[in-house]
Amino acid sequence: MAEMGSKGVTAGKFASNMQKKLTRAQEKVLQKLGKADETKDEQFEQCVQNFNKQLNEGTRLQKDLRTYLASVKAMHEASKKLNECLQEVYEPDWPGRDEANKIAENNDLLWMDYHQKLVDQALLTMDTYLGQFPDIKSRIAKRGRKLVDYDSARHHYESLQTAKKKDEAKIAKAEEELVKAQKVFEEMNVDLQEELPSLWNSRVGFYVNTFQSIAGLEENFHREMSKLNQSLNDVLVSLEKQHGSNTFTVKAQPRKKAKLFSRLRRKKPSDNAPAKENKSPSPPPDGSPAATPEVRVNHEPELAAAATPGAALPKSPSQPAEASEVAAGIQSAAGAQEPGDTAAGEAASNSLPAVVVETFSAVNGTVEGSSGAVRVDLPPGFMFKVQAQHDYAATDTDELQLKAGDVVLVIPFQNPEEQDEGWLMGVKESDWNQHKELDKCQGVFPENFTERVQ
Repeated sequence: MAEMGSKGVTAGKFASNMQKKLTRAQEKVLQKLGKADETKDEQFEQCVQNFNKQLNEGTRLQKDLRTYLASVKAMHEASKKLNECLQEVYEPDWPGRDEANKIAENNDLLWMDYHQKLVDQALLTMDTYLGQFPDIKSRIAKRGRKLVDYDSARHHYESLQTAKKKDEAKIAKAEEELVKAQKVFEEMNVDLQEELPSLWNSRVGFYVNTFQSIAGLEENFHREMSKLNQSLNDVLVSLEKQHGSNTFTVKAQPRKKAKLFSRLRRKKPSDNAPAKENKSPSPPPDGSPAATPEVRVNHEPELAAAATPGAALPKSPSQPAEASEVAAGIQSAAGAQEPGDTAAGEAASNSLPAVVVETFSAVNGTVEGSSGAVRVDLPPGFMFKVQAQHDYAATDTDELQLKAGDVVLVIPFQNPEEQDEGWLMGVKESDWNQHKELDKCQGVFPENFTERVQ
């Protein structure tokens, strides 16, 4: 019987709740259609808007704070991995190993302390602050439902009073229900009218405390971390001073086309080609105006003096007048030679320099073209000069052997497809001045071993 009674109470309560929901739904429809007036409180509506805004701001702040804490955790892990890497590469015989390990331990503890304090002083406070919003939000919703009940009871009481046939019993019951609904609504309304403005004003103090805590914790963290970083820097400076003589070995980039290029160099197209006929025109008769030989003047005074005794040599290429006089003197000396001295004259002219003075006329002995203009005798296709900054030991027959300080004249590859990235073609300046033949002294070399000087 007790069970039957319990089920009856439950069923009755359920039916009562369903009836209230239907009554509220009917009242809202009538209000929207304008057939029933609605009790409004503009001041309370403003409080509700402020409440929703405050809730949204707090939720966003909580989300961003959690993201910040996740970032701190990630930075802690990254810093820990970095310090572990330093401990692994720091060899036992290096000075300051124990200090570096201690710094790494303090670094880890500092990150953990910073994260925990952020949780205690910021995140937990944030959670407590937002914990009061769900209850107030449910009370605001309940206050709205009670307001609808109050309006419904009021409209029902008014309709009974205005009816043509008045039923005093129904009117009395409707009045009793109206007083009850009004009392419940006003109690809830009064409480919320006091709490919502107070909650809205509390946001200022909460934001100040929260961000002051975060700023203070971050300031202390970075101050302590700066001290650890300075200590680590001192340890590394001490290590550098004791091992500063160890230089970093420069390595060349690997050559993908090295073997192919070596085969091409060893097998030149000219090796199997037939000899070409000498199509040089025969020299014109003596005294002909077309006889305009080039005269090469050596920068080395002792060689030039041995070739033309008694002739004055130019001191530098910047003295064109003296160069012209030397050229004229050489020509007149050549004209005064006996037939038996021709070989000696040719030998003397071969010892003359790599700087070319403009051609002069055999008739009047004057220099043609720009007076005193000179040019450096460079290999065909010369692009620029580089100087070796490190020694390089050649690993193939087509590579140049370099010593620090060697000057290399850079020339283009005959076939650009043979050039590897980071490698250049050239000839050492000393070899070029000695041989004047690219086939004997050209080769490839790593660009990162050199520095451009011209």
